[in-house]
Amino acid sequence: MSYEKALAVDGRPTSARALLAALDIGGTKIAGGLVDADGTLLHQIRQPTPRENARTVLAAVEHVLDGLARHPLWGGVRAVGVGSAGPVDIEDGTVSPVNIPAWRAFPLRTAVAGHPAVNGLPVVLGGDAVAMAAAEHWLGAARPYRNALCLVVSTGIGAGLIIDGRLHTGPTGNAGHLGHISIDYAGRPCPCGSRGCVEGLASGTAIARTAAENGWRAPDGDSSAAAVAAAACSGDPLALHAYDRAAHALAAGIAAVATLVEIEAAIIGGGVAASGDLLLQPLRRHLADYATLPFTARTAVLPAALGTGAGLVGAAALARPALPVH
Repeated sequence: MSYEKALAVDGRPTSARALLAALDIGGTKIAGGLVDADGTLLHQIRQPTPRENARTVLAAVEHVLDGLARHPLWGGVRAVGVGSAGPVDIEDGTVSPVNIPAWRAFPLRTAVAGHPAVNGLPVVLGGDAVAMAAAEHWLGAARPYRNALCLVVSTGIGAGLIIDGRLHTGPTGNAGHLGHISIDYAGRPCPCGSRGCVEGLASGTAIARTAAENGWRAPDGDSSAAAVAAAACSGDPLALHAYDRAAHALAAGIAAVATLVEIEAAIIGGGVAASGDLLLQPLRRHLADYATLPFTARTAVLPAALGTGAGLVGAAALARPALPVH
């Protein structure tokens, strides 16, 4: 929906009583948006995430908020949702993103609440993968399910859980963190301190490393997961093996979650998931080998539906319960 369509005849926002501001904070970009109560992204802006220090990163967040506050629809905002790379601590309102080294136990919720334009509005913080789960359950592929695992498979692996029709965050907001379930006790050491984590085997970074370790070399020197995907699509056996190994690891992790909490579906999003059947076909095949009990064997594997807008819609979804009831 465009800004013009969001205006009533008298020029006032139609969603003035139910507009949400959203922030999506990651290691490469900080995005902001205005979302209506139906989940329509009305306006968005973004800028690169700086690397210098905690203050410069916060200044970038403030700059995005400044830009949102200048939009004519800002007057309709009633709550602010923030989805951040993690780990997060929703109880303390802090974040320590692995991919933003300048922020460790950074008081992000307080910082956003202190912005002049926010001015007393409720601010709800969550992890970016949990926000994606909230978005997909609200409007996307997880909508038909009361119990689902929603994964972001990208440079790392994050996830969120929907249990009994509700977003399940856990006390600190990190419930469902599939990327750091260990599936290989003698596997690769993980930066988290454990070893054999799903993330170390199935993320985009891991796919590129697996391909390189097995001797794959791109003709143009591009060793990214996207280049491995392109080679796999053309039938390169080493590239196909790297994706198959990633799918194998994801399947083991998903099966463990399905056994523990009886999910009905696993929704796969993120940059690596954009490879489509290159990942999803072997994932479904391997899942059949791990999810063998009757209550796990029915677990569906589906691509995420909301694409690049999921982060902002998800951040808005986190704040949606804070909207005033009329």
